[in-house]
Amino acid sequence: MMHSAKKRVWVVIVNYRAPDLVIDCLRSFSATDWNLRNGYVVVVDNNSGDRSEQMLSDFIARSGLSSWVSLATQERNGGFAYGNNAALRMALGGEAPPDYVMLLNPDTILRSGAIQTLVEFMDGHPQVGVAGSLLETPEGGVDCSAHRVHSPLSELNDGARLGVLSRLLRGYVVSEAPRMKAHACDWVSGASMIIRRPVIEDIGLMDEGFFLYFEEVDYCWRAKNAGWECWYVPESRVMHLEGASTGIKSGAKRRARYWYDSRRYFFIKHYGVAGLFFADGLWALGRLTFLLRQCLHLGGSNRPAEPKRFMFDLLWGDLRFFLQGQLWKLGRPTQGRRV
Repeated sequence: MMHSAKKRVWVVIVNYRAPDLVIDCLRSFSATDWNLRNGYVVVVDNNSGDRSEQMLSDFIARSGLSSWVSLATQERNGGFAYGNNAALRMALGGEAPPDYVMLLNPDTILRSGAIQTLVEFMDGHPQVGVAGSLLETPEGGVDCSAHRVHSPLSELNDGARLGVLSRLLRGYVVSEAPRMKAHACDWVSGASMIIRRPVIEDIGLMDEGFFLYFEEVDYCWRAKNAGWECWYVPESRVMHLEGASTGIKSGAKRRARYWYDSRRYFFIKHYGVAGLFFADGLWALGRLTFLLRQCLHLGGSNRPAEPKRFMFDLLWGDLRFFLQGQLWKLGRPTQGRRV
């Protein structure tokens, strides 16, 4: 592991049984203006238990990347925050810690200048603690990657899917249409997100209470609460094969339980147990109006695809946790350990 030479930015890629995606991501570095003298990449394997470790090790050695890419294997699959935290400790625990740490999903492909653009933006905006890239879809479209924080009112809007309500609650809509101009936001997608080192020293590591999803929402919101700004920088472009490694975009099957667990944990952490049930109640109210409009043929026919049994898994999952007395164990979540 390279600790002696100063590196301006460390890029962290967490892998779990997606070595082909990681290899494609690493190949995309050669198509950018990536500066080998100022950058370093750490691939963290979360105990995949398949051929990931061997495939990645062979690729790094065979491609001559070992001077700026290393593989760090973990003892267990502790989730996205867990894997990133392992690399954050390595980055900040050396004699010459980097100025920035960039989190990059394995299912991403860098466009030319993607990393350097973020670094230059951060250099020019010292008040910004976290910034994210524009995320392209494989079809050439643009996904929203600049968001407002989740709240009970945002859940009402998500459940109702009603244009007039979205206009009334515009300040609470989590994901609006992407803009092509850099702007401040509450949080950016963790698929391509750069963090200033003092932010990590200030607020600590990512919260490992999140296994997968919502951890970047929590981290950006903690940074904002500590006085740092969060920005979206569309000049930095990254293609994101969203869900390629998790299947989260599929509406043909039930969503993994960890998504619901992470949502539940986020609301309890930031709004309390009462806030979680207020959010659930508003979402259910919104969804009830949506279903009523469908029955009366008053709209709602263009409902976005949702995972199977989404309403049941969302509402019954939280109620079950309450009945089992488990919600109260989440009442005082940790903020994320220090480096």
